[in-house]
Amino acid sequence: MNTIQNDRLLKVRTAMQKLGLDALIVRTEDPHCSEYPADHWKFREYLSGFNGSAGVLVITNQHVGLWVDSRYYIQAEAQTRDVCLDVFKDGLPGVPSYIDWLTYTLPSDSVCGIDGFTVPYSEYLKIENKLNDFGIKMVYKVNIINELYVPRTELPLDEIIEMDYSLNQLTRQEKVSLVRERMLQMNASHYLLSTLDDIAWLMNLRGTDVEYNPVFYSHVIITPEEEHLYVDPHKLTNVISKRLDEEGIKVSLYDHFEKNVSNIPAGSRVLFDPNKINARVIKALGDDVIKVEAPNIVEDIKAVKTETEIKHITNAHIKDGVAMVNFLHWLNGAFMTENLTELSVAEKLLEFRQQQPGFVCESFGAISAFGPNSAMCHYEPTIETNARISDGFLLLDTGGQYADGTTDITRTVAMGQIADKQACIDYTLVLKGHIALARAVFPEGTHASQLDSLARMAMWQHHIDYGHGTGHGVGFYLNVHEGPQRIGKKDNGSEMKAGYVTTDEPGIYREGKWGIRTENVVVCKVVGESDFGKFLGFYPITMCPIDKRPILVDMLTNEEKEWLNAYHKLVYETLSPLVSEEVRQWLQGATDAI
Repeated sequence: MNTIQNDRLLKVRTAMQKLGLDALIVRTEDPHCSEYPADHWKFREYLSGFNGSAGVLVITNQHVGLWVDSRYYIQAEAQTRDVCLDVFKDGLPGVPSYIDWLTYTLPSDSVCGIDGFTVPYSEYLKIENKLNDFGIKMVYKVNIINELYVPRTELPLDEIIEMDYSLNQLTRQEKVSLVRERMLQMNASHYLLSTLDDIAWLMNLRGTDVEYNPVFYSHVIITPEEEHLYVDPHKLTNVISKRLDEEGIKVSLYDHFEKNVSNIPAGSRVLFDPNKINARVIKALGDDVIKVEAPNIVEDIKAVKTETEIKHITNAHIKDGVAMVNFLHWLNGAFMTENLTELSVAEKLLEFRQQQPGFVCESFGAISAFGPNSAMCHYEPTIETNARISDGFLLLDTGGQYADGTTDITRTVAMGQIADKQACIDYTLVLKGHIALARAVFPEGTHASQLDSLARMAMWQHHIDYGHGTGHGVGFYLNVHEGPQRIGKKDNGSEMKAGYVTTDEPGIYREGKWGIRTENVVVCKVVGESDFGKFLGFYPITMCPIDKRPILVDMLTNEEKEWLNAYHKLVYETLSPLVSEEVRQWLQGATDAI
């Protein structure tokens, strides 16, 4: 048994009894609804041992449950095998949501607690309304993390940096003016913003508070006359502080945000995105304040990249492509001469990226997964799980943060012989799905979710599917995952727009055997206009060959072969002048037409 996690869960139950709680919900987010919080907020991981980027832990006096989505079914069970909890595979038939589970696990008159800082306002209302229907009371000011998360990592105090103005098409004040225009349209007197990547973009600043994400812990309040940035002032250099002051941006203490929200005058119309701001903040608003709920203004503006941003993002992907082909060339030779492991190849790829100008860090923890490990689509190797690489598929989902852009690429590489024909069938089906989305042409106004089936159609014909989304937005030297666009089965209401930078990443996963995924970053653009309106399509900016060796060429149509050959021609023409002669010769073979 895992005595560490079980002892921690026992201490939680003791704290719950003191507070009169019958249940406690422990979520993954920080007070900014972040996908990837700093270590300071990783209480769910501390209690359960599960370190995936999404999941909800629910603790009662008798039971503990961990809810995870399909990305983490295998990983969650492996990491919590010795912990006294049940893993619930959210999304499978017959599996209740954690809210429904609470309604039939707890008797009426029970009290359920949650730390309101760690739950979006919209989600909190859903929980509260459902539990209240069953006579269960919700308490949102539960903060036992300081008492029980020991030792708790302090919030970082690293300096904030200013983006090079040559990289930005818009100044801070121009961006704030765009926000105020939207506020005026909704007759809002105040706009509350807590999402870290949106604040970093708005302020043309970057930080290092969250691993892999160049953001800093902060909040913003904008009114028609003022902009307030709530941040630890020790993080600001004298130069940045002076510039903010000259531009009329007032700096307030980070910890004063909730209090200042509570002081917003009666009758004010306060605009916020209920999915992107925590429950504690909105609960702090007075009852006589008018709440105006709307999708995140900054996220919507930020997602449509300017021509300047796209130019720099494209350049970052070219540098990343150089690192990737240098690595793949090395991998091709090292496989025959070295004892390679998942960790050693990930470290080598990082070395090649570090050689590129403007490289800052990885954009997420490298997914270097061989054989059965690759069936866990968000697997990260550890010393304990580090597999030796032999014949089979090596899945590499990695990315880099460069001063001029963020990259995200997945390549599945055939190492030695692929003996199982089904593996090659799966590989080819994934490629067909990738190409189908890459070649898509669709009318302006098409929802991102409507494109999802294009990537799955070839698989569906073989009765195969995958559980994760097909595409997500990518930031401009920001978070590798950003919205509002999400290509997936579930419609979040987002429409694809020209200027969106999005991934194309279908996959197939067979537990205990292999995982296969092919991912490029693509830019959405206008490809034509007719009596029926504007039509959009994609062009790739990821520059790296797709391994041709496992492809069953007879499964590809002529159009699919033409796309792959054209893509490889572009990769070769773009990268060949930037690599050594030895690597160029390897690249020529890797990109030859099929």
